[in-house]
Amino acid sequence: MDKKEKIKKILFLLKKEYPRAKIALEFRNPLEILVATVLSAQCTDERVNRVTEKLFKKYKTVSDYANAKLEVFEQEIRSTGFYHNKAKNIINSAKMILKDFCGKVPDNMQDLLKLPGVARKTANIVLYNGFGKAVGIPVDTHVRRLSRRLGLTEEDDPLKIEQDLMSILDKKEWGNFSYYLIEHGRKICNARKPICLKCILNKLCPSKNLV
Repeated sequence: MDKKEKIKKILFLLKKEYPRAKIALEFRNPLEILVATVLSAQCTDERVNRVTEKLFKKYKTVSDYANAKLEVFEQEIRSTGFYHNKAKNIINSAKMILKDFCGKVPDNMQDLLKLPGVARKTANIVLYNGFGKAVGIPVDTHVRRLSRRLGLTEEDDPLKIEQDLMSILDKKEWGNFSYYLIEHGRKICNARKPICLKCILNKLCPSKNLV
């Protein structure tokens, strides 16, 4: 079985198992998903959602973030970790959006990558969830781990993993594929003790009972 056929079967099984798989971050517009995604780096989605519940009531526009006081904003997002860099990046991104993009969050990869603290994974998440554009596949720790265990890639670098996945997966599936793997990674194929005996992908997985 080649990788294209294999990933189709994997996706079919994951869709049946997790029919409601979607991004866990809560947001209402492109600005909010941008902020939430930046905050989610090395932080749980649950904690980010608790922080943004208050944050999004106070900061509603790009100008609100651009004019935020750094010291105050740092404390408001402190519990998400790495808050010095996150606060700086969010505020400076807002200033750049006002200055260079007419106050609107960019809707393309090239411009999103110009924003401070925005790498390809974040840009992919913003583009798909904020604008409905699937131009790539976000590779987080779950996607990286499962893609390697399932034999879909031998790469370790997220950018190379993304390229491998894009080459074997139908483009119409790029947007949601990560969320199926994330659900499965959290519930079954965790980092330390994957529950191989209960895994719906057991027959397709070359790593079963070896990790």
